[in-house]
Amino acid sequence: MPPPPTVAPAEGRLGVLTVGLGAVASTLIAGVELIKRGQAEPIGSLALMDTIRLGKRTEDRSPKIHEFVPVASLDDVVFGAWDPFPDDAYVAAQRAGVLESGRHLEGVAEALREVRPMAAAFDRSYVKKIDAENTVGTVDKRSMLNAIREDINRFREDKVVDRVVMIWCASTEIFLEPTRAHENLEAFEAAIDANDPNIAPSMLYAYAALLEGVPFANGAPNLTVDTPVLRDLATANNVPISGKDFKTGQTLIKTVLAPMLKARMLGLAGWYSTNILGNRDGEVLDDPDNFKTKEESKL
Repeated sequence: MPPPPTVAPAEGRLGVLTVGLGAVASTLIAGVELIKRGQAEPIGSLALMDTIRLGKRTEDRSPKIHEFVPVASLDDVVFGAWDPFPDDAYVAAQRAGVLESGRHLEGVAEALREVRPMAAAFDRSYVKKIDAENTVGTVDKRSMLNAIREDINRFREDKVVDRVVMIWCASTEIFLEPTRAHENLEAFEAAIDANDPNIAPSMLYAYAALLEGVPFANGAPNLTVDTPVLRDLATANNVPISGKDFKTGQTLIKTVLAPMLKARMLGLAGWYSTNILGNRDGEVLDDPDNFKTKEESKL
C-alpha cells in the first residue's frame, strides 16, 4: 500500500488567476475582499465555515476544516485575471450587478480596481457571441500559449506570490469531442503548431498552467482537461486538475431535487429554468454550438 501523500503547509502568498473577469470572477474577488475586511461572512466556504469530526462523536472534537487542514489564509490571496474586455474587477462587478454597489462594492473598490485583466488568448470561433476588445491580437495557437505562460510568470514576479492556481471562469466554448490530437503530448503539440481547431483556448490555458506547475480548475463544461493528454501531463507533473463546470446555481438545485423526485416516485413532465443573473452566460449559450456543450454535460 503506497504511503499517503504529504500535504505541504500553505505558506506564503497564493496567486489566484481567473480566466474571465465577468460576473463569476468579479463576485468571487469582491466577496473575498469583503471577508478580509470583516465586512462579510464566508458563507458557502466549506474550508472556513464547515467542521470536521475527529474521533468519536462523544469526544466533541469538531474543529473548522481550515483549523485542521493546511489551507491558505484569505489575507495571503492575491488575484489576477484575463478577459476579452478591458474592464477592471470593480467595473466588471458593477456591470454584472450581482452585488449591490453601495452595500458591497464601494468598501472594496480600491482593491477591485487593482485587478485589471490581462489580454485574453481569445478566438471568436469558439465563442461567437462575444466581440472581444482586449486580446493578444492573434489566433495562432503557439503564440497564444506562449503569451499565457509569459503572463503567469509575470504575475508571479509582479505580485511576489509563492504559489499560483488557475480557475476557468470564462464562457462555455463550442462543443468539441476528443480526437487524436488529444491522445498524447506529441499529437497535442503538433496540433498546436498546425492550428488544429480541436485545440480550444481553454486547452491552451490549461496546458500553460500544467507546464508552469499551476493547478487548474475548470468552471465550464468545456472538454479542456477532460482529455488523455492533459490528464496524463497533470499526473506526470504532479499538478492537480479538477472541474467540469461550476455547480452553484440551477444545477445545484436540480441535483438536490431530482433524487427526491425519484425517491418519492413523483412524475415530472418537464424541467424549465432560466438564467436570471443577466451576465454573458445566457448570451453565449444562445449560439447552438456553445449550447450543445452545456446540453451534453447535463445528459
